[in-house]
Amino acid sequence: MKVLIIGATGMAGSATVNAALAAGDEVTANGRSAEKLADLKKEFPAISTLQKDAFDLTKEDLAAFDVVVDSFSAPTKAFLQIDLAAHLVHLVREQEKPRLAFILGAASLHTGDDRHLLLDDLKKIPGSEAWVSGPANQVLELDFLKNVDNVSWFGISPSMEFIAGPADPEPLIGQDDLLTNNEGKSVVTSDTLANVLVAEYHEPKHPNQRFTVANH
Repeated sequence: MKVLIIGATGMAGSATVNAALAAGDEVTANGRSAEKLADLKKEFPAISTLQKDAFDLTKEDLAAFDVVVDSFSAPTKAFLQIDLAAHLVHLVREQEKPRLAFILGAASLHTGDDRHLLLDDLKKIPGSEAWVSGPANQVLELDFLKNVDNVSWFGISPSMEFIAGPADPEPLIGQDDLLTNNEGKSVVTSDTLANVLVAEYHEPKHPNQRFTVANH
């Protein structure tokens, strides 16, 4: 498959580059920084690179790919995550391809006996006002995607803790509830999430849905 990875130089993006190459995909890495893309190319010589602001991507750019992975992150302007999702959806409306894959946050997952949003708990953390706009906007991004029915897409949410690390060969897979392992921890590594994401676009099991993954 031909895969475009937006935000390819970040933690999730670079892990997805690695997983996609391992699956035999033709990978193009997108980003704004020529320097970071060059470093990624040194690490993964097989990739192609596309230095371009994600908001400047065109319908013609995306038409060359079977899958477009959105691992874009904008911590200081979190609303851009929704804007980019809308931009990508606009470009591929009523097209057979590419399939859009979104790496979403954990805040939209349900937790507790009453199945409240994890976002509600995050807002209660002292000092969260400095960073909670990121998770809050990812909740809104999923709300937007749930109403998109003429584009092929899926979303994947990490666990509460999303850290760099090797893949779990037996990950936990869920739908809308926060996953925890036998030790009560909710954590997923970057390589675990990347492997599950790549497996999903090769063998779709969650069409136009969000699902979640955790290390066991």
